[in-house]
Amino acid sequence: MKKRCVLLALLMALAFTAAPGDAAVLAWGSRGEQVALAQQRLRQFGYLSSEADGVFGQATYDAVVAFQRKNGLIADGRLGRATAEALGISLEGGVLSAELWQETELALLARLVSGEARGEPYVGQVAVAAVVLNRVRHDAFPDTISGVIFQAGAFDAVWDGQFDQTPTDSARRAARDAMNGWDPTGGCVYYYNPVTATNPWIWTRQVQLTIGEHAFAI
Repeated sequence: MKKRCVLLALLMALAFTAAPGDAAVLAWGSRGEQVALAQQRLRQFGYLSSEADGVFGQATYDAVVAFQRKNGLIADGRLGRATAEALGISLEGGVLSAELWQETELALLARLVSGEARGEPYVGQVAVAAVVLNRVRHDAFPDTISGVIFQAGAFDAVWDGQFDQTPTDSARRAARDAMNGWDPTGGCVYYYNPVTATNPWIWTRQVQLTIGEHAFAI
């Protein structure tokens, strides 16, 4: 009976823990360069205080869960493709280049702008993109563009299917202009359509300006 219990515990551990060389997911018990890269990113973002020793243990697990929760990811403590990309690493090839990481985030931002503001004047599209970037820099929101976009309930377009459509050319340009530093809102972290908004809370925010059909607020 004791041997059967030990065997069962071993099988359960194998089911929930990735092998050290598994390129698809890193989890408790994993070791190696990819774990160290993930730890370095977690340290950079302020989620991990211990050294990047390449060993996936309690501290790394807690850091991954905290990062996932703040960035709209499934908080399972496992470092799969989505979490790795949000951290800026590739489980197959090490750290993503700054250019590739930026292009990935830019594509997501363009889809968000297209879904939320494709009928708005161009400056209004840039303003929507700027709100996303302002949230990334704000302590109350996730640390990455993808985290802000996929935060539960943050943007209607993500949940009603518009986000999945091919972004317009103007949305791509607007996203790039915002990433290059253009912020027509002056630092706003919220926007809404006063005609269609139904959440009473959003009306408590201080509106700074209106562009097209959107009011931008802090």
